[in-house]
Amino acid sequence: MSKKLILIPAMLALPGCGVAGAAIDLASAPVRGTSRALEAGSTVVDVMTTSDSERDQQRGREIRRREERLGELDREYRKQSAKCERGSDEACRKADQAYAEMRALMPSVPYERD
Repeated sequence: MSKKLILIPAMLALPGCGVAGAAIDLASAPVRGTSRALEAGSTVVDVMTTSDSERDQQRGREIRRREERLGELDREYRKQSAKCERGSDEACRKADQAYAEMRALMPSVPYERD
């Protein structure tokens, strides 16, 4: 009989530890889940935002692209103008088109004094 009295409290205590451990895990799960959600949320926010340096790099690339296009148009304009002076009506039309595109592009390219 004394063995039964000892085993019954021991059996009750063992499952109680498991229940207590599960209760602690359940109680701390929202906190752990929240920290993960914040980490995931900050990653999403970081990916979706653009830093000042990234914006500057993008702006620089866009300006260089426009400058390159302006250079191409200038070469095309000079080439077609020379042909136009020799009497080619088609070259005059192409020179006019290149010049019109140059005029439209010029305001978007910053001017730097030497």
